[in-house]
Amino acid sequence: MFESVLIANRGEIAVRVARTLRRLGVRSVAVHSRADAGAPHVRAADEAVLIPSYLDGDAIVEAARATGAEAVHPGYGFLSENAAFARACADAGLTFVGPPAAAIEAMGDKIRAKRTVAAAGVPVVPGRDEPGLTDAELEAAALEVGLPVLLKPSAGGGGKGMRLVRDAADLPEAIASARREASASFGDDTLLAERFVENPRHIEIQVFADAHGNAVHLGERECSLQRRHQKIVEEAPSPLLDAAARARMGESAVAAARAVGYVGAGTVEYIVSADRPGEYFFMEMNTRLQVEHPVTELVTGLDLVELQLRAAAGEPLPLAQGDVALDGHAVEARVYAEDPARGFLPTGGRVLALSEPSGEHVRVDSGLAEGAEVGGAYDPMLAKVVAWGPDRAEALRRLDRALASYALLGVPTNVAFLRALLRHPAVAAGDLDTGLVERSLDGPDGLAAPAPVPDEVLAAAALERTRALETADPDPWEIPDGWRPGAHAWTPWIVTPSGGDPVEVRVRGRAQGAQVRVGDGAPVAASLDGTVLTYGGRTVRFAFARDGRTLWVGRGGAAWALTEHVRADDAGGAAAAGDGVLRSPMPGTVLAVKAAEGDRVAEGQPLVVVEAMKMEHTVTAPVAGTVTRLPARAGAQVALDAVLAVIEEG
Repeated sequence: MFESVLIANRGEIAVRVARTLRRLGVRSVAVHSRADAGAPHVRAADEAVLIPSYLDGDAIVEAARATGAEAVHPGYGFLSENAAFARACADAGLTFVGPPAAAIEAMGDKIRAKRTVAAAGVPVVPGRDEPGLTDAELEAAALEVGLPVLLKPSAGGGGKGMRLVRDAADLPEAIASARREASASFGDDTLLAERFVENPRHIEIQVFADAHGNAVHLGERECSLQRRHQKIVEEAPSPLLDAAARARMGESAVAAARAVGYVGAGTVEYIVSADRPGEYFFMEMNTRLQVEHPVTELVTGLDLVELQLRAAAGEPLPLAQGDVALDGHAVEARVYAEDPARGFLPTGGRVLALSEPSGEHVRVDSGLAEGAEVGGAYDPMLAKVVAWGPDRAEALRRLDRALASYALLGVPTNVAFLRALLRHPAVAAGDLDTGLVERSLDGPDGLAAPAPVPDEVLAAAALERTRALETADPDPWEIPDGWRPGAHAWTPWIVTPSGGDPVEVRVRGRAQGAQVRVGDGAPVAASLDGTVLTYGGRTVRFAFARDGRTLWVGRGGAAWALTEHVRADDAGGAAAAGDGVLRSPMPGTVLAVKAAEGDRVAEGQPLVVVEAMKMEHTVTAPVAGTVTRLPARAGAQVALDAVLAVIEEG
């Protein structure tokens, strides 16, 4: 085993690798950008080195040499599947904790990968994958394969550049669009055409191989719950497969690994027809550790990072295929910094408060800490919450309860959406396919539909504000509790939920004994004792965090950002914000400003373009009128809900 390993990554995976290194007694070295100087993965390591970028392979190799590291663990993402980086490590006398560079290259090109595994007898999706196909040849190939057809870039994955075509008339534009995106994302516009499998399920097999010719599979993971080709929830084993199907797919995956001289951890991904579980086709092989590896660890009892390190150190695999046994069921949910109610736009901000789940059979892989800044420079995945159960139903129940106890205030996340997804009848029944999530988003009752802020949340916010003022100034004549000689009067407040309309909340009395009126509703007896609210005879617990005039309130995995405006009695009860205020839908960078102060603009006219995490969003004028304020400037960083422009209607 190595004495010292450098972790060439950040966030939750770097923390997770450091955890295994510590258990094995191996010294760990972290690398970090300037923005990550105080990040949890830096604190988790024994030593840390500042580098310009996590994509700067030369700087990482130099950091490893300078700190005496013997090996480099790349995690996933960044340089984990970069053959040139693997070779650079070898040239510097460092062990790359991953497969040989030749295996990375063989599986990194989808066309070459399909041909390689097909020669080894692995079933592949019918299609055409000759390199250098012209647009006309690609169109003819698609028609030959048969519609519906999936156009895919050869050089990369993650859903970028993929186009599903059901109508022949749409082929020319789909090919042109796919080439543009593939070129922008991977620097290569080569496309291949594959038959689209109806009602597809995404099932992958975890394989391990050593340098002594041994190879095994560790069962499968179901990854069909996806949005825009990105996984959201994964589980092991799949509710679709029986033991015979698992054995067949596992043998196929091992054959694929052997075909390229594989060493280390790898994942062979298959598309499986939900209608015909016995029909499966190779999609691609990921030559690294997967994000969803914890579910395999929970059902096998194995530490996959330890197995990676031992294989890289030249040790033989410590188990044969007959030693692999699956126990129970595990489900993982990915926590993202994104807003489902805003089309899953990336979010950001400072982590004001954080309470992550714990308990028996619950695991959290996280790179978060209170005070951390979440921005748009890196992937929006923040953490993974994983639960194990003796059966699938119990694993789902435990995961839902774990997510209900997840409290992150200051950064909007998808936790409430994840809970709704886990309770979807098809998910509970195991009736999955890769289109289920997208189909479940539409309509007023869709999984991501914006919901009104519950009255008890608004009441809790008003009472928390009342209590803060009571604590700040104990003089009863200065407390804004509406007291009048002989009686209490109503104290009004106006708060605006993020992305919502202003709401008036009135309080009569003190925080520990009051009446609260939300909007035009009837008065309700309420009190706030610490974080516990009693409202109309119901008692619930909340988490609170304040950031200036914004109060964050969390409960049951959901979080609400409520911005306090002028008191209603100081503003004549007027609304706190006009309809002509443009706010940034996500934290990011202003790419372009398409108007100037004093300009007349039409409703729906594009005014500002904001970019975050390589996603552009055009903000349009909500009303026709005159631009009276325009604080947005090209190149400037903006926060979520930052004012970009103000339009005076008329």
